[in-house]
Amino acid sequence: MCATLNAPNSIPISVKINGDWKQLLVRPWGTLLDTLRDDLGLTGTKEGCGNGNCGACTVMVDGRSVDACMVLIPEMEGCEIQTIEGVAEQGELHPLQQAFIDHGALQCGFCTPGFIISAKYLLDRNPHPSEDEIRLWIAGNLCRCTGYDKIVRAIQDAAERLDTRS
Repeated sequence: MCATLNAPNSIPISVKINGDWKQLLVRPWGTLLDTLRDDLGLTGTKEGCGNGNCGACTVMVDGRSVDACMVLIPEMEGCEIQTIEGVAEQGELHPLQQAFIDHGALQCGFCTPGFIISAKYLLDRNPHPSEDEIRLWIAGNLCRCTGYDKIVRAIQDAAERLDTRS
């Protein structure tokens, strides 16, 4: 059954969100971000700028990081989406999440979900990134509180933790 959004001209789509297939009725002009937050209650993904410049709304779509504020929800038909809520594994924090905590790589936490998703995308592709590669990779994510050194250290530590798990 489709989730009803009570909007005129709604269209049905099927998407896999954090491992679960969902049938949704969506507004043709709605964004992925709005659907995640407002319609599905997945509020870990944040809206910072609304124009793709801050990275607070970063999610994974079919294994690639995207700014959810820049994607129309009808384009997600048949896609697999992972939000920050889907990063933990079997009730255990992902090594990236734990490393961010351990290194104090967050203050207000607003940008943290986007950084973690971007870092996960990097580590999924390059399990041993250099500091320069990490800094380049997270350049699309902005933080106004913490600075980036602790974030970079957390990502380096998570890479080591993931390496020892394999």
